[in-house]
Amino acid sequence: MQHKKKAIAALALVGTLALAGCSTASGDGGTSAAGDCTPSDGKVDLTFTSWIPGIEDAVQLWNDENPDIQVAVQTGPNGNSGTYQNFFNQLKAGNAPDLGQIEYDALPNFRVQDGLVDLAACADVVAAEDDFVPWTWGQVTLGTEKEIYGVPQDSGPMALFYRSDLFEANGIAVPTTWDEYKKAAKQVRAAGGYITNFSQTDINQFAGFVWQADGQWFQNDGDEWTVDLTGDASKTVADYWQDLIDEDLVSTYPAWTDEWNNAYNSGEVWSWNSAVWGANSIASGAPDTAGNWSVALAPQWNAGEAKAGNWGGSSTAVFKGTEHLYEATKFALWLNTSDEALTALNTSANIYPATTAGLDLPSLQEGVEFYGGQKIYDVFKEAATQVNPDFVWGPTMTQTYADVADGFKAAASGQGTLFEALENGQTTTIDALKAQSIPVKE
Repeated sequence: MQHKKKAIAALALVGTLALAGCSTASGDGGTSAAGDCTPSDGKVDLTFTSWIPGIEDAVQLWNDENPDIQVAVQTGPNGNSGTYQNFFNQLKAGNAPDLGQIEYDALPNFRVQDGLVDLAACADVVAAEDDFVPWTWGQVTLGTEKEIYGVPQDSGPMALFYRSDLFEANGIAVPTTWDEYKKAAKQVRAAGGYITNFSQTDINQFAGFVWQADGQWFQNDGDEWTVDLTGDASKTVADYWQDLIDEDLVSTYPAWTDEWNNAYNSGEVWSWNSAVWGANSIASGAPDTAGNWSVALAPQWNAGEAKAGNWGGSSTAVFKGTEHLYEATKFALWLNTSDEALTALNTSANIYPATTAGLDLPSLQEGVEFYGGQKIYDVFKEAATQVNPDFVWGPTMTQTYADVADGFKAAASGQGTLFEALENGQTTTIDALKAQSIPVKE
């Protein structure tokens, strides 16, 4: 999501936890067992943990309207910076909150550790599928046909942010394919800049490129996991960016650093292939460039295609041990589908909704001053419909990100290649799955 900065190495790989017997006391009314989606008797108190700025204001709207179902919100650091580890610790101790914010790429980890309630027992959740952008629903079903492990909250469709003033001044056309992007990169380099920065550490962006190319890193048939970080799409993407690195056509600053911000603020770097939340990142990191940016659909691997990757996005999940599944899902659906909640979250934290109706929020229909008055969210609305719904994350993504990032750092300095980093990530990911007794198909 837009305010997160992945702390890839911050969370150690979570070991196998015995969670099936966890339970929590989460209210003073009657109880309903996990999997029994019937209303509880009397007043219900729920707990919910999130790191969204301003989430308290949205929850207060719910509490004002629902005196019999009150939600106490707890805030903390973003998932990989500590909240996920807290969740696992709480699940093991039997005192997890009723609900928690979990990013799409982290959901499989909680599922294999038996920390989540399957929401398919709740008819209202099942019926809500058509309210969401199709691929976001695929993120919470985890490739299964009938299981549901969260309610989609937001998404991160990717597009091209670019310095329209510099492109125009130098007679460089906005690229519509990745081949054109490389040609433009050479023109930008000749003009003294870099077309973009290839992040050494944020593997989520690279995964978004693979996603756009119809690649698959993981598959799960219910019994075994398949790991494929080195498939044809991954190799195509890795070789492409390796060429740009080798030819000095991209900078390689670590993302989210002062160096990175200065590269964009000074005009050294001219574009960024990023998610919708990147709009705020550029505005805050490159304030001197206000009014000089525009947004276009992402370059395509093949001319004439209309495909987009995704980078980021979260769900609202219900943890094992809740005594109020019905009420928890009622709140989760309200938080992520109601106009009032979506407007509040978009206003306070620029949350980009996962619902189709949410893409038409009034706050997303306006021109954005930093982008020269362009209605940039029209671009992202189109991109949101172009994301492949079948991309599946694995259950050890923190470890996978960390291992691949180590290789990417080396490749950025000329030690090895991006594809070799993926090959190493393939091996270590399979080893990590086996170490947790998670079946792997080889």
